Amino acid sequence: MKKPIRIAIQQKGRLREGSIAFLQSMGLRCAFENEREYIVPCEGGRVEILCVRNGDIPKYIEFGAADYGIVGENILHEHEQDADVTIAKKLGFGSCRVVIAVPNGSSIRRVSDLQGERIATSYPNTLKKFLMKHRIDASIIEIQGKVEVTPRLGLADAICEIVQTGRTLEENNLIEIEKILNSQVVLIQSPSIMRQSIFDTLL
Repeated sequence: MKKPIRIAIQQKGRLREGSIAFLQSMGLRCAFENEREYIVPCEGGRVEILCVRNGDIPKYIEFGAADYGIVGENILHEHEQDADVTIAKKLGFGSCRVVIAVPNGSSIRRVSDLQGERIATSYPNTLKKFLMKHRIDASIIEIQGKVEVTPRLGLADAICEIVQTGRTLEENNLIEIEKILNSQVVLIQSPSIMRQSIFDTLL
């Protein structure tokens, strides 16, 4: 029996619903029951969905555990030195941006003011590349989750984090001072695999 095409998507989080809607728009019918499922078969047996942690999707593609992945460009930018994948198509949803923000009332108002400061982030590689580009020497504090509260707790002077509407920044009395990159959801594949017929109309 021919091996099914495997597509990796976010197991849980803001991109899951849009990823499933995209798969359905392709005519795929898969029985998603809960967010704890790991492998979800689709009708007909030609395709199965691999539900994994968002940040791990590029690695699943690179090492052949999945043929395609649906992931945010921000994740690719964070891991671009580690994962050998290519963007097959931009999917037009999940728009966001990675920004640097500071407490309202902070003396930090521009990138140059970050010199010598502490910046908390869940995107350390993205932040490091940005600081190097601007020749800024600052301390990077890697935090997984709730980055926005770190200035209030005295852990950091600024944050580098993903933003959609800006509401979370506002709720934590933070203001954006710099945009590092824009992001949307993309379909990725390993450059070594052959194009699969199910996506011929897209690629």
